[in-house]
Amino acid sequence: MNSFRGFLRKEFLHIFRDRRTAVILFGMPLIQLILFGFAIRNEIQDVKLGVYDKSRDAVTRAIISKFASSGYFILSREVHSEREIEEAFSSGSITEALVFEPDFARRLQCDSRGEVQVITDGSNPNLSRIVSGYTASVLHDYQESAVPGGGREAGVVAVPLMLFNPELKSVDLFVPGLMALILMLVSALMTSISITREKESGTMEVLLVSSLRPAQIIIGKVVPYFLLSFINVVTIITVASLVFGVPCRGSLLLLLLESLLFIVTALSLGIFISSVTSSQQVAMMIALAGLLLPTILLSGFIFPVASMPLPLRMISNIIPARWYLIIVRGIMLKGAGFSYIWKETLVLVAMSTVLMVGSIKKFKIRLQ
Repeated sequence: MNSFRGFLRKEFLHIFRDRRTAVILFGMPLIQLILFGFAIRNEIQDVKLGVYDKSRDAVTRAIISKFASSGYFILSREVHSEREIEEAFSSGSITEALVFEPDFARRLQCDSRGEVQVITDGSNPNLSRIVSGYTASVLHDYQESAVPGGGREAGVVAVPLMLFNPELKSVDLFVPGLMALILMLVSALMTSISITREKESGTMEVLLVSSLRPAQIIIGKVVPYFLLSFINVVTIITVASLVFGVPCRGSLLLLLLESLLFIVTALSLGIFISSVTSSQQVAMMIALAGLLLPTILLSGFIFPVASMPLPLRMISNIIPARWYLIIVRGIMLKGAGFSYIWKETLVLVAMSTVLMVGSIKKFKIRLQ
């Protein structure tokens, strides 16, 4: 333990004395071109639709059928209260909800006006705008088919309501993504060059002949960045709340615990890269091409995952930031509890376990 404490102290001193800025290399133009070409899309398919039909008449059923046959929407479930709608959004089972007012057909016939409340998820404003546009298009098509030659007479009026982010503030969208990006940068990128730096500088021999075991060396490399990353989480949440007014509707303790889990996942990924590479340049290139760009483009940070082709959607499943973004947006913007994010939590736990075990197994106790 004395050797381990001395090793930890050395790692902290090395971090604080090394003031060089990490050089970010953009040497993968082909990868960037492919990712940007496929990820930047505005069209959405298979929007999960929830319906709260207070009228249950022939007209509302015709409109619902119009949505189901449009090719953009999938009738996911029927709800029976406003509370159930909010729970469905928090669990992610629906992307949009339609609420038909009572006596819809009679109001449409007598007053030439029937209101359909369109509820979308404001925690992702870009996706909400696109889905709202699709909804307006489907309603317009229904009015044209109901009264050929003019849609006004049909009188179907969509009343939009955006949950969780009614003002469509972009900062509410970007803060969770920035948390994932910064943690991935500090945790994975910096740790990915930690062991390779020891190999290149010639100090790995000293560690290998010491009384430290491979697991202790890896943990000693992880602990300093773990603490620094947690400080970054607290700083980001504080600044986001005080300066930008980003809410945290859920449990702050749960948010911190989930952030710690993501930090462990990112650190494990960085250590794994560092264990299987022999030079800092190779480790940095792998970290940049394999972590930072996918975090920005394929995690749902900027572009919705649902709009990507199937191969990229499958690749996004192995990106830790995708699952962390769902967790952070659920807690901060939707006020979701653990019962809504336990699946994403299990994914991060599994990733951390596999990566940490792989790092220890791949750590070579002999130099070549």
